[in-house]
Amino acid sequence: MKREQLIAIKGAGDLASGIALRLWRSGYRIIMSELPVPLCIRRTIAFSSAVFDGSAKVENAEGILVQDINNINDVWGENKLPIIVDENAERILSLKPDVLIDARIIKSWRDDTHLDDASLVIGLGPGFTAGENAHCVIETNRGHNMGRVFWSGAAEPDTGIPGTIKGEGLRRVIKAPCGGIFKPLVEIGDEVEEGELIARIDETEIRAQLSGIVRGIIYPGITVWEKLKIMDIDPRGNRNHCFTVSDKATALGGGVLEAILTKF
Repeated sequence: MKREQLIAIKGAGDLASGIALRLWRSGYRIIMSELPVPLCIRRTIAFSSAVFDGSAKVENAEGILVQDINNINDVWGENKLPIIVDENAERILSLKPDVLIDARIIKSWRDDTHLDDASLVIGLGPGFTAGENAHCVIETNRGHNMGRVFWSGAAEPDTGIPGTIKGEGLRRVIKAPCGGIFKPLVEIGDEVEEGELIARIDETEIRAQLSGIVRGIIYPGITVWEKLKIMDIDPRGNRNHCFTVSDKATALGGGVLEAILTKF
């Protein structure tokens, strides 16, 4: 069933893409914006990869990079999702969307998303307070409230600690030890052992901090900076998880869908 509301999403990383997938399957028209150089590491389940490759598939949906915003109707006509480079969201806001979802997960106060951007403005996670810079907020922290919709109050503050998977939190996320050109030596879906050489930044070696499946790698060849998240290793060892939307993204998508159906 096709629905009449137009939904614009700021960000096209893995969580934003999981939300978009759920809304696309529910019949909504969606447009997503991204940075000129996306920093998503879970590229196999993120529409942001279309910025580099022209198109990107997330499960059974395909996103298409659109240079001219006047061509978005053609993409919708093919039942695909248009992705545009639109760092300040000026182009997507010019479409007068019914719903704006800020899914960039920047985790700090957002002063570039406003209540008058759309009839319904949804903020994901830390940095949003319902009634101030969003009409409602979706909790993104793992735990009892993950995916819950709040029409008053704020999301929980950023803990700075990655969610725990099979007892691993900090060790599973790899951050750049220095700035430079990033060169991975493995691919998403590869199995690695603790201590294995898996990437370089210029001449600096990066080794796996634990054994598991490589679930995320920032795009090869881009310039990274110190402490930027560049790789993710999943200790569960299930390769299929690298190519399907996560439980977290699915939960957030459910919360967003609830908020939209509550409003319209």
